[in-house]
Amino acid sequence: MHNRRSFQVSVISGEAARPNNAEMRPRERGRCGRRHRLTGTEGSCGEPPPYLQLLTSVEVSRLQWILVEDAAARSELVTRFVAGAGLPCTHLHVPTPRRYKRPGLPRATEQRNAGLAWLRQRHQHLPPPQPGVLFFADDDNTYSLELFQEMRTTRKVSVWPVGLVGGRRYERPLVENGKVVGWYTGWRADRPFAIDMAGFAVSLQVILSHPKAVFKRRGSQPGMQESDFLKQITTVEELEPKANNCTKVLVWHTRTEKVNLANEPKYHLDTVNIEV
Repeated sequence: MHNRRSFQVSVISGEAARPNNAEMRPRERGRCGRRHRLTGTEGSCGEPPPYLQLLTSVEVSRLQWILVEDAAARSELVTRFVAGAGLPCTHLHVPTPRRYKRPGLPRATEQRNAGLAWLRQRHQHLPPPQPGVLFFADDDNTYSLELFQEMRTTRKVSVWPVGLVGGRRYERPLVENGKVVGWYTGWRADRPFAIDMAGFAVSLQVILSHPKAVFKRRGSQPGMQESDFLKQITTVEELEPKANNCTKVLVWHTRTEKVNLANEPKYHLDTVNIEV
């Protein structure tokens, strides 16, 4: 069952903006690391989705939300939402080129890269170490608050299971003796990092120490953006398993459509039983 205190993060409209277009509330003080949530949005009409409204009532300590709108300019709808969200929020914008909006191509690439550029520009003149964790929040996921507690101790790159993804009830890193040794996945287990965008967090210090690490458009195959990005900053051996050695699901793909379990095995193949 889902945690009753879960909240959903959805895309409203758009992608990332230039770093100097940012607006944010006064930064919280203190030495405790901050968690940065980077979200891209897609164009839509009407009111913000319910999951965004739920976000306003959730209190996650020291959370900085970076919302990157897919647009040439910030929209009035998203600007109003950000103003009333009750969270420290940076609202950026950058349009996705028309040629990259075809079905089957990765979404929010420009937005994620703009968010990374903003973080690096903002922190480049501050002395290390700079505590903090970056998490890429997609528009179609639901998150347990416990997940944000899990990622607080990320030293470099932490990982965990994701529910209702890849045509299965869940996918997860396989862990032995506290180390990731493989992947339980329904799609392309040969990927270097067979993981969903919602299945990892990165230390801010790692982002800053790898200034050229970005999400690629050219040369990146469908479904490989996570692997292509993670290969630039870490190795499988360095991954830090969270969520009870990757045996608890704390984030779910909860699209408003029938769940796709086409790749779910007829008989249980995993070595552990996980509640989804």
